[in-house]
Amino acid sequence: MQKVVHFGAGNIGRGFIGALFSESGYEVIFVDIADDIINALNIEGQYNVYTASEPQEMMTIQNVSGLNSLKSEDKVIKAIKEAKFITTAIGPSILPHIAPLIAKGLSERIKETKEKVYVIACENQISATDILKSYIDKQLDPSVVNEMIGSVYFLNSAVDRIVPIQHNKEILDVLVESYHEWVVESAENIPKVAGMKIVPNLAPYIERKLFTVNTGHAVSAYFGFLSGKSTIDETLNDPAIYKMVKETVEETGNYLIKRYKFDPSEHKAYIEKILQRFQNTYLKDDVKRVGRSPIRKLGPEDRLIKPAKEAQKWGLPYTCLANSIAACLRFDVSTDKESVELQRLIRDEGIDYVLKTICQLDLEDDLAKEIIKHYKKQSSVTF
Repeated sequence: MQKVVHFGAGNIGRGFIGALFSESGYEVIFVDIADDIINALNIEGQYNVYTASEPQEMMTIQNVSGLNSLKSEDKVIKAIKEAKFITTAIGPSILPHIAPLIAKGLSERIKETKEKVYVIACENQISATDILKSYIDKQLDPSVVNEMIGSVYFLNSAVDRIVPIQHNKEILDVLVESYHEWVVESAENIPKVAGMKIVPNLAPYIERKLFTVNTGHAVSAYFGFLSGKSTIDETLNDPAIYKMVKETVEETGNYLIKRYKFDPSEHKAYIEKILQRFQNTYLKDDVKRVGRSPIRKLGPEDRLIKPAKEAQKWGLPYTCLANSIAACLRFDVSTDKESVELQRLIRDEGIDYVLKTICQLDLEDDLAKEIIKHYKKQSSVTF
């Protein structure tokens, strides 16, 4: 049985990527630092994945085990030497922390075999695998990096599956939505994995996903927060907010259609499908959870600022995106560190400072002015 080493034994790792590999007949070795999860994986050797749907489906995921990356480094390296795939679903900010261990494993691997291995970072980040590779390369001598060519393949991907806050009786079980999409960019004829779609050019797929699913999800959270809603489905069952969210992703859609030549009617259907997913009452996705990390989401290459800049560049409307960015700037949740820091920066340094330093916008630019206009307007608006 071929092996997969998957970094990140959280709900997305177990409920999405790890589950697909297990269903495809692979042995999945989860690597994490959460002892309770690792111990449970090794004791049980399986877990259940449930769908947030009616009727509910259940899949038993088998041939799984766990390793603690801090306590079992040698075993992780051994597993990397034997793996066919090395994947992650751990969060973009954690990639530099796992790169040294992956680098050690790959360095040891190429001493013993030239058998191909495929490295895929399954993160909500454009070119996440390229980013991971850059961290790995920094850990290795250039000669080792060159030696990996032809046997170690780094493949970018786009992933999409909503995994809400869990309330399961068993620690390993996971609740997920029925829908999922995993697109991997490769010119190689790589081993088949259930649910994995191989494409020669990932850019259209990853931008479609990031600027529809991620943008729409975040915007729903920020407008939901401002209106006092608790969950995403509750938010989008409010007709006024639904309209604002839909108009926002229609603006990102205008850019995607123009840039990548998507069929307008097909993209319209894609938007409607995404919004229907958000309205799933079985998910009960918490507004504060979905909206967390606003500083990261206000980054120049992320789901709010990037599509707004692209729409502006292509001469397309961006008013709704500007309104959504303003709503993000008003996300004030005491339990989220980035939210607390964002509000401190706005209070101490001003909104102009945030737009200039975090969003990296020119304050004389029309987009920045539009965001400020909506931000000021929101202070007197009841959603």
